[in-house]
Amino acid sequence: MSLMKTAEQSNRQLNQMAFDPQLTPGARNAVRVCLRVQASEKVTVITDEVNLEIAAALVRELEELGCRYQTWVLEDVATRPLTDFPLAIAKDLDSSQVSIFAAQAQTNELKSRIQMTDVVNRRKIRHAHMVNINKRIMLEGMRADFQKVDRLSVKVLETVRKAKQIRAKTPAGTDLVADLNPNYRWVKTSGIISIEKWGNLPGGEVFTTPGEVNGTFVIDGVVGDYLCAKFGALKANPLTIQVKENRLIEAHSTNKELRDDFWAYTHTDENSNRVGEFAIGTNIELKDVIGEILQDEKYPGVHIAFGNPYGQHTGAEWHSSTHIDVVGRDFDIWVDGEQIMRGGQFLIEA
Repeated sequence: MSLMKTAEQSNRQLNQMAFDPQLTPGARNAVRVCLRVQASEKVTVITDEVNLEIAAALVRELEELGCRYQTWVLEDVATRPLTDFPLAIAKDLDSSQVSIFAAQAQTNELKSRIQMTDVVNRRKIRHAHMVNINKRIMLEGMRADFQKVDRLSVKVLETVRKAKQIRAKTPAGTDLVADLNPNYRWVKTSGIISIEKWGNLPGGEVFTTPGEVNGTFVIDGVVGDYLCAKFGALKANPLTIQVKENRLIEAHSTNKELRDDFWAYTHTDENSNRVGEFAIGTNIELKDVIGEILQDEKYPGVHIAFGNPYGQHTGAEWHSSTHIDVVGRDFDIWVDGEQIMRGGQFLIEA
């Protein structure tokens, strides 16, 4: 059976598949509001066996628009975990104006996703990155008013863009200072996706590569990548980390497996323990951390990530093969001494 025939079968399977109508508002938001798909465009939809129902809801929206699309189910094309991004999908992606990746992360698959976004960046594709999407996120975060989230994100971006320093504290014990590098750009991924920067959905953050981060971060929200599915929400057993001169130097938790897995992940290569991202979540329609990194990193507050700094967008000139986000709760945030968040609530109007 040829790969093209497999892709055609995926189209037919998803087009005919029944799905919960409660998924429709989130799917419509993704296709019509966030990606603004036009009938004249071609869309590549990449999914997996876990997310067929969500993919079917997305495909229904594409069908109603009347645009051309090609769907791919990863397990039909390659063995998981992926060692590389499948060539057949990369070729299809190369001819699309819009793409959606709605699949679950598996161990050591980040390399393949970076290969995918390399194509996205090169071709300037409007790309919705929905790694670890699930039904709850479709019913919560994907139903946000992304125009409202975008308005707030623009205001936060204007506040931080020229800042020299940001400080973040939480009642749990986080006390983190980020000194910013004026040569690194801030990026807005509010859910309104453009050719300038592909974005996660649900959206709602502004981020940069920091100059230098120092201090304590109590991760009582979640950790990212495949560790998120393994450990979930961390409020009961937080992971406390120490960062010095932008490097992770200590990690402590009563959950020793969490500590050890996180430490191993952040020591994969020479820059895996380096802070590559400093971000402020701006999705004010999210009410709590739920233990799903795709949604939780958009929760109002600060999150940082170790590893890959997305240098194509921020201007950072170093690289890492890994990228793992860490999220906390209930932040106070100061930008050059001016408080913009208190107790997890923005003091900036949307």
